[in-house]
Amino acid sequence: MQSRIESNFRKQVQNDDAVKNAYLLVQSDKLGVNLNIAEGRTGDFDAHPQQPNHLASVGKLFTATIIGMLHDKGKLSFDDPVAQHLDDELMQNLHVFKGKDYSKELKIWHLLNQTSGLGDVFFPLLDKMIKEPGFRISTRESIQWGKKNLTPKAVPGKKHLYGDTNYFLLGLIAENIMQKSFHEIMHQLVFDPLGMEHAYMNDASQPREKSPYPTAGVFLQNINFADFEGIAPIDYAGSSVIAPLDEYLIFMKALVNHKILKQETLSRMLADDRPMGFPNIGLRYGYSIWKFVTVPLLMPEKFNCWGCVGVTGAFMFYHPKTESFIIGTFNDMSYKVKSLRFMLSKVINELLK
Repeated sequence: MQSRIESNFRKQVQNDDAVKNAYLLVQSDKLGVNLNIAEGRTGDFDAHPQQPNHLASVGKLFTATIIGMLHDKGKLSFDDPVAQHLDDELMQNLHVFKGKDYSKELKIWHLLNQTSGLGDVFFPLLDKMIKEPGFRISTRESIQWGKKNLTPKAVPGKKHLYGDTNYFLLGLIAENIMQKSFHEIMHQLVFDPLGMEHAYMNDASQPREKSPYPTAGVFLQNINFADFEGIAPIDYAGSSVIAPLDEYLIFMKALVNHKILKQETLSRMLADDRPMGFPNIGLRYGYSIWKFVTVPLLMPEKFNCWGCVGVTGAFMFYHPKTESFIIGTFNDMSYKVKSLRFMLSKVINELLK
């Protein structure tokens, strides 16, 4: 089983010129599987399993967990109005849809399960930074930029629309509550307590212990995102987490086993979900939690799992049936869909045999 998964992974990478480096960790005490491998190169270095990796929007699950921790501490409620935790200047005309101002109707849970209706500022601002190398913007300014340049797409709570704007607002809420920068909060609440010694926030913080290996290249629109200067304010709470795969595993195990969130809190994060994309394709979205669920003839129950996904072919999932943790990345935007197909057909399917 383990050797077949490894073979599937290495062949996938070796047969695709688009992939420069890729990483896979599969761990299951139940099945006796403990696989942590790498393929390809980062610059002049052969890919190594201990390299820190930027798993793109997998970082959103870390942000949602921080909000869950603040919920558990009584610092906020998922049902709080966003305006309760952000200042009037930021909230003014934040959500004006078809002539009606819904800003005060926005709730924290709208941000968490991507149903605020707000437009996504990340890719428009990334395009601007690529075209104008000297362009810089703060996270707060990016929200203001979105008000002027983007239009909300739906009434809060009515439609799932994936984007980073929601998670920027969540990061700012955490900062207002904790009175610290978001990267300091991440280290204080997650990295340090869990012993994630090599974890850090992209372009914003440093790990407690510097890795002897270079950070893996991660390619978004043919640009090595890991080396992109000035990206921190728009990477921020929408992604930003960089760590070796075995430290992502530490986080995921702590989450699954209720070590960092109360069981009822994680249960709500899983249950308060919405369908993603077309209905009945078996994919739903909770509080930054992607769920493969049973759909007759399309998605068998044996594939049910939950976790998080990054646009660069990154994934971090727990498969309850086999009690397996599956974490990996192909580090290229061309794999934003192919990576999930690989995980289901070439990893989970092998685990089930």
